[in-house]
Amino acid sequence: MNRFKLKFIVALMIPFLASCFDTHPYDVEVTGERGINSTNISKIEQITKDKDTIRFVCMSDSHQWYTDTDDAVADINRRKDSIDFVIHCGDITDTGTRKEFEWADDVLSGLQLPYVVLIGNHDFLGTGEEYYYTKYGPGNFSMIAGRIKFIFINTNATEYDYVASVPDLNYLRAQSVADSSEFDRTVVCMHARPYSDQFNNNIAEPFQYYVQNFLHPIFCLNGHDHNIQTDDLFHDGLMYYGMPSMEKRTYFIFTITPSGYYYEIVKY
Repeated sequence: MNRFKLKFIVALMIPFLASCFDTHPYDVEVTGERGINSTNISKIEQITKDKDTIRFVCMSDSHQWYTDTDDAVADINRRKDSIDFVIHCGDITDTGTRKEFEWADDVLSGLQLPYVVLIGNHDFLGTGEEYYYTKYGPGNFSMIAGRIKFIFINTNATEYDYVASVPDLNYLRAQSVADSSEFDRTVVCMHARPYSDQFNNNIAEPFQYYVQNFLHPIFCLNGHDHNIQTDDLFHDGLMYYGMPSMEKRTYFIFTITPSGYYYEIVKY
């Protein structure tokens, strides 16, 4: 088939294909609530303000597995009286489309606890980054719960072709002094951890240096690898806990006390 005939056939098909979609799959027209992380951080900080012990759920990588995630939401809601909030470590979509964000929102909005969502590498695809920023907020953010500062850092360096400052070490260091009178320890949360395929491993050791020397961390949390991970990644005493994908029908519950912490791996 010559290229002129091919162009003619494509031209005839365009109106038909356009009629198959109400909207372009990568449009960024956000419906429903916006700035979800900011709204829920205010709730989390309020309900944990005077607590010396906090409990939270951490989950990740729900893309493709909406039914399993919906079941997790039901299981978490059953435990809501003993849990303060929920952290999702990213990849709520598979290809960053508007419809996938809407499906994820339908599921996560069923939580009867406030929650925050990091951006994962899959959430960057297409116009996903723009949609996420509108729907949830910036890629780097923080909150203080019971004198513990949670620092959420975008580590999806591959999505920027290593051009941008991702992870942003200046942001990490700034968090050590911002609101410093209001927290004693930190938890650092990310989607992709050091030495994963998404992380800028040229700065893996500087990243760890900043975390260890400026932030007084208790532990770090990550998603991305789809399996349970409990590793002293740099052999310096700081544990990295990796969340499995929701396909595994598993999430973590962490309890942080004045003297330490413990965790439970929940299968539902």
